[in-house]
Order: sequence, then structure tokens, then C-alpha cells
Amino acid sequence: MSETAVMVRESAERGLAGRRAETDAQVVAMWLHGKARNTQRAYAREAAAFSAFVGGAPLTQVTLADVQAYADKLETDGLAPATRARALAAVKSLLTFAHRIGYLPVNVGAAEKLPRIKLTLAERIVGVDVVAALVASETNPRNRTLLRLLYIGGLRVSEVVGLRWRDVQPREDGAQLTVCGKGEATRVVLLPARLAAELEELRGTTGPDDPLFPGRSGALTPGQAWRIVKAAARRAGVPELSPHWLRHAHASHALDAGAGVHVVRDTLGHANLATTSRYLHARPGDSSSRYLATI
Repeated sequence: MSETAVMVRESAERGLAGRRAETDAQVVAMWLHGKARNTQRAYAREAAAFSAFVGGAPLTQVTLADVQAYADKLETDGLAPATRARALAAVKSLLTFAHRIGYLPVNVGAAEKLPRIKLTLAERIVGVDVVAALVASETNPRNRTLLRLLYIGGLRVSEVVGLRWRDVQPREDGAQLTVCGKGEATRVVLLPARLAAELEELRGTTGPDDPLFPGRSGALTPGQAWRIVKAAARRAGVPELSPHWLRHAHASHALDAGAGVHVVRDTLGHANLATTSRYLHARPGDSSSRYLATI
């Protein structure tokens, strides 16, 4: 985080402190304020789970021993490292925030380290042939276009089901989408002519506020879109594939084809370049092992 960003954040948190949070509920509300809706729901759920673990004790009575005991319980429950890391990260974030606004005299969660997470991104990147088989397995025009858009646009499920026809603008070489991503951040994604033509075939007499992918009542839900992808994945013989794997495939295949890492970052809507660069490390184009003599 840049020095300017840190100063802006600290200034905002001092402003929150001026509101004099007097209860845990007020602290949690301030902590969640401004975060994406999905993040709010996930963080609120993790905070509630931790509160239940400490028997509803207020944050002012929580100790490092409580945080460590919670970490131990998550491990004893057999949760995956990534799941434990997410739970603890939320708790640590809440305690850090409470300390920064002056609600807690000490940040008792600062000393607790998050579990190490094995980097498994490479295991979730499928080849172009797998994506092609996935699309070919789908006979429903709407669903097939949905699959292609998830991959070619590099979109999240929540983003694709949130698209309305007003978000699609024709261009001479295809079309462009205005996508609302995490944290309500907006980005533009360009689509090739073939996919733009497929979308036009779906448009029919719809209005600008109608969803690109309608369901039985309104737009498809993320859950319905997820099930469409999983059904196609089973037919294609890759049942483990999920919608987000198509986003991973987009990033990896685009980089392999020569797209600049900055272009991929902007298309996917990553907050920073480091996130996009993970794909370079997951499937490197070269390695020093290739330069050694065979033994």
C-alpha cells in the first residue's frame, strides 16, 4: 500500500474514532462500512463465529490466548489451511480496526500468524482444449454464451449475472462491456466479434435494463450460473472445474499468448499487479532446470 493510501486510510479511521464507538456492534458496523457486499457478509459471518467461540465476551475482554485457542479449534475441526486463514484474517482485521479507532488499547490479534497456504493455482488452470470441450458440451445457446463470456471476458460469476444490456456497447471490431466488480469498481472489457454476435442473437426485444442472462424470474442468480458451469464440466469430463477456473484459464492463456501483465490485470479487475503476476509463477515460461545437463 502506498504512503498516500495509508495516510488516507488512517485519516478516515481517525474520523471514525470521532464517532465514539461504544459497543462491539458499532465497531463491527464501522469495520464493514464501505466493503463489498459479499465481503461484508463473509466478514460478519466470521466475526459472529469468533464471538460465539468466546462465549459472547466483548472485544475489550478478548485476549491473545482467545485468538490462539480459536486458531487451534479451526485446525482441530479439520478445516483446510485456506479456510482457516480466511477466518483468522477476518478476526485479525476486526481487532486491528478496533485498535486503530481507539476502541481497544492493544491489538491482541497482531501476534497471531495466519496458516501457511500451499499455492495450488497451477492445479486449477486447465488447457484451451478443456475450455473448448466445456463449451462444446453445452447445447443451450444462452448457457453456451454464458460459458464463453466467463472465459473470454475473464468475469466472476457475480459480475456476469449482474450484466444488463445497457452495459453492452457495440464496436466495429466487436463490443465492450462495462463491468461492475469487487468493491463496486468499474472496468471495461472488450469482446471479439464472434462473441458480440452471439450476444446480439440473445438480445431479442429486451430493454436496456433487462439482464443479459435471464432466469425464470429476473436475472440468473450466481448459484444458477454456477450449476450451469458444473453441469457442463461433468459432461466434459472435468467435474472439479468451477466457474472461477475459467477466470484462471483466461489469465493464464492470455499471458501465454503474449498479453501484457498490465493488460490482463486491467481486464480481470485485479487491485494490484502482484495478484495477476501469480499466473506467471503458476505456469512459468522458463526455468533454470532446463539449462542443466541431463544426468
